[in-house]
Amino acid sequence: MKKGVYICHCGSNIADTVDVEEVSKWAGDLEDVAISRDYKFMCSSLGQELIEKDIEEYGLDRVVVASCSPHMHESTFRGACQRAGLNPYFMEMANIREHCSWVHKDKEAGTEKSKALVAAALSRVGYHEPLVIQHAPVDKNTLVVGGGIAGIQAALEIANAGYHVYLVEREPSIGGHMSQLDKTFPTLDCSACILTPRMFEAGNHKNITLLTYSEVENVDGYIGNFKVRIRKRARAVDEDACTGCGLCIEKCPVKVVDDVYEAGLGYRKAVYRPFPQAVPKYPVIDRENCTWYQKGKCRLCEKVCPTNAIDFEQEDEILEVKVGNIIVATGYDIFDARRIPQYGYGRYPNVFTAMEFERMTNAAGPTTGKVVLRDGVNVPKSVAIIHCVGSRDKKYNEYCSSVCCMYSLKFAHMVHDKVPGAKVYNFYIDIRTPAKGYEEFYHRLLEEGTSFIRGRAASISDVALTAEEEGKLIVTAEDTLIGEQRRIPVDMAILSTGLEARHDSQEVARTFSISIDKNGFFRERHPKLDPVATMTGGVFIAGAAQGPRDIPSSVAQGSAAAARVLSIIDKGEVEIEAATAEVNDVTCVGCQMCVISCPYEAIDYLEDRQKAKVNRALCKGCGTCVAACPSKSITLHHFTDQELMAQMTGAMNALFEIDGTLIPA
Repeated sequence: MKKGVYICHCGSNIADTVDVEEVSKWAGDLEDVAISRDYKFMCSSLGQELIEKDIEEYGLDRVVVASCSPHMHESTFRGACQRAGLNPYFMEMANIREHCSWVHKDKEAGTEKSKALVAAALSRVGYHEPLVIQHAPVDKNTLVVGGGIAGIQAALEIANAGYHVYLVEREPSIGGHMSQLDKTFPTLDCSACILTPRMFEAGNHKNITLLTYSEVENVDGYIGNFKVRIRKRARAVDEDACTGCGLCIEKCPVKVVDDVYEAGLGYRKAVYRPFPQAVPKYPVIDRENCTWYQKGKCRLCEKVCPTNAIDFEQEDEILEVKVGNIIVATGYDIFDARRIPQYGYGRYPNVFTAMEFERMTNAAGPTTGKVVLRDGVNVPKSVAIIHCVGSRDKKYNEYCSSVCCMYSLKFAHMVHDKVPGAKVYNFYIDIRTPAKGYEEFYHRLLEEGTSFIRGRAASISDVALTAEEEGKLIVTAEDTLIGEQRRIPVDMAILSTGLEARHDSQEVARTFSISIDKNGFFRERHPKLDPVATMTGGVFIAGAAQGPRDIPSSVAQGSAAAARVLSIIDKGEVEIEAATAEVNDVTCVGCQMCVISCPYEAIDYLEDRQKAKVNRALCKGCGTCVAACPSKSITLHHFTDQELMAQMTGAMNALFEIDGTLIPA
């Protein structure tokens, strides 16, 4: 057997803490090593060509590359081997960057540990099997889950390329949170003017099947071949007959507080459209508040409908669709300000949340765009805007919500614009304005006269200590720039609430067999190199479902996810990973422990044979089933017991050979 060893400097990433030349020289003297080289950047085209030439010239049977994490470049080096005619699974990587250079300061220790990892890889690679990658056809339909701006963008990109999309949204209309906004920072464009044309296009596109008031209940299958069950909830309105005239809404006698679209500041009817520009235009009957559903009386909407579109007997519809790829863009929830009682939201009437203020400043909102106190009459002469409510706080969410600084600046501008002469205070920890035009917007607010107080607001109360504070809200905060505790009396306080993962993100993750991070947002395959893919092939994520982000970033991610889907559709087939688990039929006892333990639902129990069987298209090679199997009937290809034992033995032998003692990890 002839083995080739290639040690990467990774610029200075590895070479600063590992003597790369020494490792390469040492490896060259090991058994079966035909050639050992070191190179500045093995992942570069020149580095890959070096491997390809050596495979052909030296007739190499196995290749070991010592560089960075396999997550980054395993596919790169497998491709180099394959181009040279070597089975790609005859390549093994030793991670001497994350495991050595990044965790050691002692160059000698880092070098010796690198030798051990190279020896381990060399010992293991000799037992690798020539695995074969399989292919499966791709269904050209795509499912996009979530009708916010990211989901709309993704759907339109795919539809405009000529492929069919199912766009599923749980609310009665697409548009998401962006439909509630008035202006968008930093250019102060009208949010509706940007969004509604895109909504109309998505709702009327020949390649988009729009399924609003609907939810995905189950997903089976694998990349290229998913079977999806969707529940289309009953609107109690016949969409084929309805013209969207709105007469039923106008005549409905029941008014309820709109806690969703109007953030509790306005009212809607029991039969309603979320907002005038809703897509689709058809209303929905709120069964919890409709007099007919609750008391068996009324039916006025049915009587006035000119097309007989009201259908009180309508039931939920179950749809089964087949798709090749899925994009999850389910958005975010807004932090509940009641969780921070010291800010007085819900206790003091003139403490507002960010979304309440958004609706207040909107010309189509409950106050027709006027900035007023909770009484709906008086205008505030002083306003406090509290940044980072629920963000950058270890008690709630440690992360930055990304958008709060900028929309807080926008609010300050709106107060200046709508209430000339009003005093505006922004209480902030740090101003974060990293995107195009954002820093300039901050300076614009300085010029408009906004007062910036650097320090987290401690509390909001109505306890007055002076005549000036009587009848006011008192914001207390430490001004860290001058080192003083300050009490600022204001008429109105706005809480800049952060963004959180949706409350049901864990359930959604289970439905689509994807992972969530510690904050509940969907986890990407790689934060730098693959930010829209997930560990489940064919399932992509976009927008604030992955983490807090603004509108331009959400649009960009929607387009990126669509591009990934289109690349798969255009290929016409997908590769099925060969490093998967396999059940030995002879020794399998049918206990189903593997079925229960598999996190990807990749193992089926065959009732007729009373045996387990792995669906290779779904298997991710995690090895959970191997550990769970009591009869040791499951083999994980490319991670067999023989390979792993050889890897451990190779490392131990190398460590003893170096100086007779074990080097601490």
